[in-house]
Amino acid sequence: ARRSLPSWHRDRFAARRATDATPGAAEGQVVLLADTFNTYFEPSNVEAALTVLEAAGYAVRLAAPPDGGRPLCCGRTFLAAGLVDEARAEARRTIAALRPYIERGVPIIGLEPSCLLTLRDEFTVLEPGNETRALAERAQMFEEFLAAENAAGRLRLNFKPVVGKKALLHGHCHQKAFDTMAATESALALVPGLEVETVQAGCCGMAGAFGYQAKHFDLSMQMAEMDLLPAVRAAADDVLVVADGTSCRHQIKDGAGRPAVHVAQVLAEALTD
Repeated sequence: ARRSLPSWHRDRFAARRATDATPGAAEGQVVLLADTFNTYFEPSNVEAALTVLEAAGYAVRLAAPPDGGRPLCCGRTFLAAGLVDEARAEARRTIAALRPYIERGVPIIGLEPSCLLTLRDEFTVLEPGNETRALAERAQMFEEFLAAENAAGRLRLNFKPVVGKKALLHGHCHQKAFDTMAATESALALVPGLEVETVQAGCCGMAGAFGYQAKHFDLSMQMAEMDLLPAVRAAADDVLVVADGTSCRHQIKDGAGRPAVHVAQVLAEALTD
């Protein structure tokens, strides 16, 4: 009863743009994987990512099930409940949908760390094989892709410079475990003048469904109070609080009363008109 619940969006994100896997050169194409959390709870994050990628000139395809059925899911929530067979079924659906892109070497981009990084880790165990290994090599976080493209001199984005603006960044546990935080910091640094400070904290304490359970609530909040929530409360009102994880954003809002935003939102807002 002490925990707020996520709000379902009536207007969930729908794959309204082209989803075809047109044969031919993959150069300039990317696939965006709209995870369950951002599809139903925060569709504006997917729209923001699309805005940034299209502004950079990429032809964005949206991963969708071949049969036109329910949206794709990485299956992590099944794994968290020990439902391995159900998770494997979701992995197979996702692999089937992404197969044409895997074969052509198209980058596959995701927004939610726990979802996208499942493709790099658990998929290789649930469905071992060359195809899954190839998928793991193609799968990238949104910021990883942008940082790599920028380092290679291929990124074409124009951002408005900001003066005296600061972003307080919290890393999701999967981002830390897969060493992607440097890419997240680099992506935010694309905005001229934006000062980025990363909170030196462990887990936010939400840990998926863990922080929603009555028996774990107190422990969940104690974890958040170790470093994360004090840092957020100490930040000035005009500081952007940034977190890629859905559960991390929820914990910050519940514990500190401040909204946190996905990196995609920061970059989309900073684009020049």
